[in-house]
Amino acid sequence: MKLSEIAARLSCEVEGDGSIEIRGVATLEAAAEGDLSFFTNSKYQNAARQTRASAVLVALDAPRLNAAMLRHDNPYLGFAKAIELFFSAPFLRPSIHPTALIDDTATIGENVYVGPYAYVGERVVLGDDVQVHARCVVHADARIGDRTRIHSGSIVRERVTIGKNCIVQSNAVIGSDGFGYARQSDGEWYGILQAGTVTIEDDVEVGACSTIDRATLGETRIMRGTKIDNLVHIGHGCVVGPDNLICAQVGLAGSTTTGSGVVLTGQVGVVGHLKIGDGAVVTPQSGIANSVQAGSIVSGAPAIDHRNWLKSSAAFSKLPEVHKAVRALEARVAALENTVKELK
Repeated sequence: MKLSEIAARLSCEVEGDGSIEIRGVATLEAAAEGDLSFFTNSKYQNAARQTRASAVLVALDAPRLNAAMLRHDNPYLGFAKAIELFFSAPFLRPSIHPTALIDDTATIGENVYVGPYAYVGERVVLGDDVQVHARCVVHADARIGDRTRIHSGSIVRERVTIGKNCIVQSNAVIGSDGFGYARQSDGEWYGILQAGTVTIEDDVEVGACSTIDRATLGETRIMRGTKIDNLVHIGHGCVVGPDNLICAQVGLAGSTTTGSGVVLTGQVGVVGHLKIGDGAVVTPQSGIANSVQAGSIVSGAPAIDHRNWLKSSAAFSKLPEVHKAVRALEARVAALENTVKELK
């Protein structure tokens, strides 16, 4: 594919020879002649200058490189779309594998794929173009919207609703029981029946081995466009707002509510019954013990304003020196006090 054709498809400006033939995409370091790469982070300037790629997708204001360039107002998004020009997801012919078990009361849409040893339970509704891959289990009364893909080994529990164009990666569990117990007089724990459900809206992605618990009453809801990484836990009764980005190993305790466009980076932990406001960003390994205002960037455990956390972190590394200085000052003060006593 010629570079000029790629530029037209991606709405880029060509800087250099548009007749160059591009055969694939690659990182700056791994690229060879015939590859298209991308450059979005200034810390990779050296790699961008030294790359063997025939062309590089860059920002509108990026410096000139040795290779031909495609200038784009959002080069990372442009590169994401460029990948799709050379690679596509494997095609699955709509079919029901002979080892799959589908209950007679289930409703199956058009062009559906159900893989080997999958189970589709009573009164389940699968929309058009749904894919349920090998060894998935879809429990009774669940509903899965058009064009949603449930990858191998995943479990969709009873009465769960998943919207259109969703992706559930392998071994995720949607609708597992929430963690709810009441202490009895003898000290033992009494399990609270989790009578609610999970609702996942359209265009949501759920990562591999992630779990989303059903509510005790009502629903746990994941709103439109949210992307959930691998190994994430969403507790019962949570409401995750639209277009959130929830990275690996995040844990949300029950009844947490997040606003629109929230970003929770890796290993963030959130206690229950609080709200994280629109556009808030929580940095890695932070612990959220209180509600977070919209637009905030917070860090640490317990989390505080990110700028204050940076100052605190810098001070923390100097604590041994500060402690040593304080002890020296204490010794000098004690010596002065002794001198004053002797003078008296």
